[in-house]
Amino acid sequence: MLTSLEPKVLEIVSDNTKSVDTRLGEICELLRRNVDHYDWVGFYFKNGDKEELKLGPYAGAPTDHIIIPFGKGICGQVALSNQNFVVPDVAAQDNYIACSITVKAEIVVPLFVNGENVGQIDIDSNTPDPFTEADERFLEFINREVAKIL
Repeated sequence: MLTSLEPKVLEIVSDNTKSVDTRLGEICELLRRNVDHYDWVGFYFKNGDKEELKLGPYAGAPTDHIIIPFGKGICGQVALSNQNFVVPDVAAQDNYIACSITVKAEIVVPLFVNGENVGQIDIDSNTPDPFTEADERFLEFINREVAKIL
């Protein structure tokens, strides 16, 4: 199912008539609309030279978490670890920033440009423990493609 979205992702990324932010927003919408367990999809990027992430394009309910310090929450931890972070049950995580009471699980995959962690894709799910290795590989694919246009 996830890999069936790859051609559409490639089509969005390669459309140079649109801004990078517009294309990232379209990817977020594509994923949120087509993957049942993706209820909020967004990109966070390193905020200049600051040790924090800044919210980029996203699809889903508005969030108060526009700025996330490195080390705080799942996104902030990924900014430091450079590793995928799959959270099957957000209630079991000590260092979790609650976005909505409906969120049950989260996956965050870092985005690298020339070996540097410049941001991440963040998915919140209202379904308990929905993420598999297929989700990780799919989101890594998306980030590799997005890195080409950053």
